[in-house]
Amino acid sequence: MAKHQFQTEANQILNLMIHSLYSNKEIFLRELVSNASDALDKLNMLVLTDDAYKGVNFVPRIDIVANKEAKTLTIKDSGIGMNEEDLMNNLGTIAKSGTKAFLENLTGDQKKDSNLIGKFGVGFYACFMVAHRVEVTTKKAGEDQAYLWTSKGDGEFEIEHTTQDSHGTTIVMHLNDEEGEFLDSYRVESIIKKYSNHIPFPIFMDKENYIAAKKDDDGKEIEPSRKEIENVQINRANALWTIAKSEISDEEYKDFYSSIAHSSEEPLAWMHNKAEGAIEYTTLFYIPSKAPMDLYRVDYKTGIKLYINRVFITDDEKELMPTYLRFLRGVIDSKDLPLNVSREILQSNAVMAKIKNASVKKVLSELAKMAKSEKEKYETFFKEFGNVLKEGLYSDYGNREKILELMKFNTLNSSETVMLEDFIKTVDETKKEIYFITGKTSLSMLKNSPALERFKSRGIDVLVLNEEIDTIIFPMVTEYKEYKFVHVSDAKFEENEDEKKSQEESSKAYEGLVKELKDALGESVKSVEVTFDLVDSPVKLKEDKEDSAYMMAKIMRQMGQGGEMPTLAPILQINPKHELIVKLKDSVDQNLISDAAHVLLDQAKLFDGVELEDTAGFILRLNRIIAKAI
Repeated sequence: MAKHQFQTEANQILNLMIHSLYSNKEIFLRELVSNASDALDKLNMLVLTDDAYKGVNFVPRIDIVANKEAKTLTIKDSGIGMNEEDLMNNLGTIAKSGTKAFLENLTGDQKKDSNLIGKFGVGFYACFMVAHRVEVTTKKAGEDQAYLWTSKGDGEFEIEHTTQDSHGTTIVMHLNDEEGEFLDSYRVESIIKKYSNHIPFPIFMDKENYIAAKKDDDGKEIEPSRKEIENVQINRANALWTIAKSEISDEEYKDFYSSIAHSSEEPLAWMHNKAEGAIEYTTLFYIPSKAPMDLYRVDYKTGIKLYINRVFITDDEKELMPTYLRFLRGVIDSKDLPLNVSREILQSNAVMAKIKNASVKKVLSELAKMAKSEKEKYETFFKEFGNVLKEGLYSDYGNREKILELMKFNTLNSSETVMLEDFIKTVDETKKEIYFITGKTSLSMLKNSPALERFKSRGIDVLVLNEEIDTIIFPMVTEYKEYKFVHVSDAKFEENEDEKKSQEESSKAYEGLVKELKDALGESVKSVEVTFDLVDSPVKLKEDKEDSAYMMAKIMRQMGQGGEMPTLAPILQINPKHELIVKLKDSVDQNLISDAAHVLLDQAKLFDGVELEDTAGFILRLNRIIAKAI
């Protein structure tokens, strides 16, 4: 017998499970049955595709045994089973990125943390919500040695050699005194029908049948009533996606979602599609109502299972759907792929590519329908997954227009988000330019950016994109149909001859101040120049887009490596009509001009969402200016 310590993360989960206040403890059964189904899926595939497993006697089934006297609940499967290494990896450590994300969301508040359990299934460890001791006996198919894993959930587990007639895994839970409900066959059956009815393998359980007494014609009892134990199948065991949509109820769709998504929350929507013709396949995709915890992790867990003729192939292949649709949960079942398809073949297979492309178009089409006919539901979807969907604008050029049409934008002139289709109704049809501004700052700050003042004065609406992902993606989005996307800094407005002459004279009059400001700011700015784009603000920043360093920084940002590039010195633009600038032009106080130059530069940076490097210096200079003004 060998004792082992649980990995730190596993121990955290165990502590939460044991002391959980979570009310929906029944999910432990969903998690264990799901694991048993996965074990059967894996062995099923190997028996069909791997010569080493051809001789394995595979009779797929899951058995549930409730022993009221011993207060134990047992779940047994005839699946792939585990050896010692598997036990260490699967029951002693955390290998699932979503589980790591689950742990990262823990707050330390027991009541709040326990509610997270329903948002993310935590697999095997969920059994410790109801049991004070768990024993796992298992034997891997094709191997001779069986193992017994035991733990009280106290930070340790033991593994020892044992014997078992055939491959598979048996989990015996010694239930806590207050969990007697899970020994009732009708309660267990109701949980199985709720969460596991459509697991494609039969689940058996002993049920007690009442047989009424037999009586003769005179009413005299000739055979007393009795109870008879019968081992019966308690789930439908048919793959839901293979059933006609007309024969599936909403509740069945929801129940199936709970088993494949390991979630107690209802899905926001689902899409069930069967394609027939040159390529035959079926897809059933769900959109969760809440974003999975690992959605923004590089090692996110994909939610799509691939089947070939109802034989499970993989649930760990991220190429099945594009990454910007990684929030989907569901199933792809094809009739035109070989059972022994490898990951490399899968990624380059023409059939799989057609299924993927058609599935993407179907999902985008269904989202478009939702956006038009179920606006509140779409609002919920976009709040949870809008930023992920945006990634498709960068990675899926072929569907860029469809994805753009699914975007909801904040705009300068609207207090609510709008769809692109509605926004372009406000666009000048003679210019056909969609103006936008990006910035990693709050929406209110970006809406009040000095760069938008000339648009406000002309009544022109602008897309206001304040998410960090927008700064990477939207500079690459150049057009939509006949419309051009134009950053506000690149917008050109026609001016008459009188305006041009007036601006030339004004620029000449401020040459002295421009030089003084540049001298005061030194290398912190590339240059200082007069601008006539501003209305209410004294200054704003501008990037020199002709600079080769700017072009390199832009490329690096698009590659997600912007953090490795040095910050480029901006151009400081001044508003010759603003009272502050006018007074500075007429001032002979060089100290005041120097302080004002730095304060105005910092002010412009703050509007652009740039964190000040020298906050103390900013305050010191501002105080000196205020003191002189009082």
